[in-house]
Amino acid sequence: MNKIISAFAVGIVFGIGLTIAQMVNPAKVLSFLDLAGNWDPSLAFVMGGGAGVAAIGYRLVLRRPRPVLADVFQVPTRTDLDAPLVVGASLFGIGWGIAGLCPGPAIAVLALGYTEGLIFALAMLSGFALYASYEKHKLKTK
Repeated sequence: MNKIISAFAVGIVFGIGLTIAQMVNPAKVLSFLDLAGNWDPSLAFVMGGGAGVAAIGYRLVLRRPRPVLADVFQVPTRTDLDAPLVVGASLFGIGWGIAGLCPGPAIAVLALGYTEGLIFALAMLSGFALYASYEKHKLKTK
């Protein structure tokens, strides 16, 4: 139960931060992505600030003997680039460029009742389902 409550609290704080930073505003995001036109660099500061805080937090939390709400840390060990990573990152970028939303802000926008957020979330869930189906099929053929 503590995991659910903490995940909910972190999600709320994250959603509030995305809203304050206007990352839930597709027009603002698309202005950031428009390097050749009317570029708005303000979201670079949001992302840089987030990356900085995450880097510091990551270093601090790994000094602990174990996580607060889990038995062990789940730290990624792979460092290689493979085709699924490159394709997934490309699809993420294309979707972000088309919609002006990525998954976190899309979920936050759902709470605001925007139709665009609902369409994006449905498309995202469809993509998840297609990928899961592909992986399931791939495992059956091996």
